[in-house]
Amino acid sequence: MKFIADSMLGRLAKWLRLLGFDTLYYPHIEDSLLLRIAREQHRIILTRDTRLVKVRGIREHMLLEDNDPFNQLHKVITSYDLLPQLTEKGKIFLPPSVRCSLCNELLKEIPREKAKQHVPEYVYTSCSSFTQCVTCGKYYWTGSHQHNLRNKLSELLKLT
Repeated sequence: MKFIADSMLGRLAKWLRLLGFDTLYYPHIEDSLLLRIAREQHRIILTRDTRLVKVRGIREHMLLEDNDPFNQLHKVITSYDLLPQLTEKGKIFLPPSVRCSLCNELLKEIPREKAKQHVPEYVYTSCSSFTQCVTCGKYYWTGSHQHNLRNKLSELLKLT
């Protein structure tokens, strides 16, 4: 499932990317370009713009009326049945990050040594695997943010 978020939904786009969903977001995109990209790439439009959803010929879209990005995320997850997998203990399973939260590109696994100069020392000593965005160069690793994300999702989806 692929999404494109309008300029009012940057935080939602980031959360969807952190969950591994292909979500385009351009902070200053014109509606006509957003519609063209959605049509050409078969993306679901996520928007807060009531005018945009009235455009004739618009394909699949979701109008999000709530301002809160977590309520928006909840609506997208439940509406499209994107519920995360659960472990045997009933906790949310989160795979390692696969998409860059900044630019949406797929991440590439890199040798641990390559990350040494680019991550905090305690991260380097405590983590065994790293990924990097091939487009913007951002480094990723499994850390406490995964635990925090898992807890936030559990709370959001009322799983705890």
